Amino acid sequence: MGHIFFPQFKKGKSGFSVHPGLSILDYIRDNGLEIHAECGGHGVCGKCVVRVEKGEDNLNELTAAEKKFALNDKERLACQARVIKDDSDIVVFIKEFGTYEILKYGLERKIPMAPAVTRSGQQVFYQGKKVDDYFGKIYGLAVDIGTTTLVFDLVDLETGNILATMARTNPQISYGNDVISRIEYTLIDRETHRYLPLEKREHRLKQLQKVVVEGINSGLRELSAEAGQPLERYIYDTVVVGNSTMRNIFLGLDVSSLGTKPFEPVHPEAITVAPAEVGLAVNPKGAIYGAALIGGHVGADILADILASEMYRSEELSLMIDIGTNGELVLGNRDRLVAASCAAGGAFEGNSVSCGTGAIEGAIKEIRLLNGKVVYSTIGSKYPVGVCGSGLIDLLAEMLKHGLMNRQARIENDFYLNGELKITQQDIFQLVTSKSAMKTGVEILLHYYPAAVEDLKHVYLSGGFGNFINTANAMAIGLIPQVPEQLVVKIGNGALEGAREMLLCQECRQTAEEIAARVEHVRTNELEADFDYLMAKNMYF
Repeated sequence: MGHIFFPQFKKGKSGFSVHPGLSILDYIRDNGLEIHAECGGHGVCGKCVVRVEKGEDNLNELTAAEKKFALNDKERLACQARVIKDDSDIVVFIKEFGTYEILKYGLERKIPMAPAVTRSGQQVFYQGKKVDDYFGKIYGLAVDIGTTTLVFDLVDLETGNILATMARTNPQISYGNDVISRIEYTLIDRETHRYLPLEKREHRLKQLQKVVVEGINSGLRELSAEAGQPLERYIYDTVVVGNSTMRNIFLGLDVSSLGTKPFEPVHPEAITVAPAEVGLAVNPKGAIYGAALIGGHVGADILADILASEMYRSEELSLMIDIGTNGELVLGNRDRLVAASCAAGGAFEGNSVSCGTGAIEGAIKEIRLLNGKVVYSTIGSKYPVGVCGSGLIDLLAEMLKHGLMNRQARIENDFYLNGELKITQQDIFQLVTSKSAMKTGVEILLHYYPAAVEDLKHVYLSGGFGNFINTANAMAIGLIPQVPEQLVVKIGNGALEGAREMLLCQECRQTAEEIAARVEHVRTNELEADFDYLMAKNMYF
């Protein structure tokens, strides 16, 4: 029997036993390796490219789906290449899709120290109950599980200091680039398009849980190696935030209800579990606190944003915007908060755009048109591999400004950024559809509240996307409301900051739970009878 090897990965160098019938993507997923599989393994996106260096005779012939893409010699799509025999070893290299530029930091506000875990003499207590002897340190984790990225702070619970921040790609990316793909993975057989039996659903949910938990565990192992000692024995408390799908997958909770009407999560309340229940490699005598969800796809990450921005305490009207595959909006002040999600799609994250890419090294992040020439800069000053969200916003704004695109979002010809990268009319359609979803969501929330754009005193932008965009260009294309630029506040990774505050202060946890209970979660398409008309209108400039 042969083995399949993935030499780029430490655990892939020793190889895995070959079982005919499985695809290369199956081996990647089953062993917690990373690959960009935007479409979830349906052979549509063409992103899961691998190079089969050895053993290609053990694989099936190129499929019809693969022939649609310009694959080089020895290249296959991982989701299409299946092992049909095990006569010899197979060596596979995953085409490098780059390291994501991940926003690690938030506001880091000073808050009162009142953690759930405390020390008295030589004993450690969790919410007043003794759990362990004191071994010299008491640590906690604040974790933000994003659809694309995974970030956590290691925090000293006696001083409040952030000891280290670890950021990496969410390894669930090999199951799809958005929450819908991952929900579908737990529900539907992609070969037969039929719903899976309950036992199989539970198995797949456990798979997704395992890979994201292992992503955190591997980060902790790296920190332990740097420290020269195992740190897990000191970690007694963990606070986890994320969108509704990500939080519930981490906790091992069913996410199928988020993929079917009325698209509401099970167990939206705050949940405390033991580390052993999810497999997190921290002190087993500690606890994990999953922050509350607001409703629908508006999750614990947005709750953390509200907490970190303090918009819930202000007399002034504020708007919180978190732009992503599923954009979230919160409008309000201390008297009333209304939240909604927008099916913005992944266009501004590089999905469904021919020149698009995530915020990886080599992604074009800034674009200007000067004297008819395209001037750009890339992440890491690397050779351009595509255009990420901030660059796509700049590109639309510059094309509009210079008359290369009209107010109806039309262009006469494909527009080339260089000899390889171009934007097409179809790409622009995808982008303006995404911006229309956000703009329509804002308009409906303002009308429902009711309030006007002029009433806004703060527009908070949370997350990596919001942090890196040119706000003037985002306003020019209608992605965010037209307000004086000084009113736009970039709060960085507000989700991670909110998680840190809940980790350090039990009162913040209580406040967050109270906020979650009073935020009105609405569905904008149900509030507005002319929703489809507004969506179409807002695709124009």
